[in-house]
Amino acid sequence: MQKILIVEDDESIAGLLSLALRKSGYHCESALDGIVATEKIESEVFDLILLDIMLPGVDGFALLEYIREFSTPVIFITARADVSDRVKGLRMGADDYIVKPFDISEVLARVETVLRRYHKKDRFFRANDIIVDTESRSVTKAGAAVDLTPKEYELFLLFLRNRGLALYRETIYERVWGEPYFGDTRTVDLHVQRLRKKLGLSEEIQSVHKVGYRFKADKV
Repeated sequence: MQKILIVEDDESIAGLLSLALRKSGYHCESALDGIVATEKIESEVFDLILLDIMLPGVDGFALLEYIREFSTPVIFITARADVSDRVKGLRMGADDYIVKPFDISEVLARVETVLRRYHKKDRFFRANDIIVDTESRSVTKAGAAVDLTPKEYELFLLFLRNRGLALYRETIYERVWGEPYFGDTRTVDLHVQRLRKKLGLSEEIQSVHKVGYRFKADKV
């Protein structure tokens, strides 16, 4: 599971980000000031850091200089909207820059984009006798090609990347279809049914009552 550090002194914003990221299958930790953030970065390995600029203790720009030693990607999330601040942050090595107030779906999309950029080595995913090649977007089962639609493919890849986690229907819909979820479960359910049938995963793609789905399958 990919691990994200949220460095944000506003507890309500940190809580919102943490909740949304956890529902999307990420492990999250928070630091309310720059000093605590440096201690966490020294003692733990993170896949991504979401970083405010105006922080007590050590500000975000100074903290970014420190983070660069660890080669961890950083997305600034800040109220400082001036172009000069944005340019400074990107030139210092930030991978993205999001201005508050933000839309949480945009944050999730940008997080996914940055993580994908830093995890190109994850070309192949395996489950039971199924292999997914993310470079060619091909799927094989027991050596035979399986024809998935683009949305079926994205849905299966989401399950593979979040193996063992219960994913909410709204999370699945927003991450696969890229638009807000308004409570209609038929689209998600229909695609799950087709995946189960095409890939022989009726037991592995499990329904989770009042939540959504969980994918449980062995790596091979």
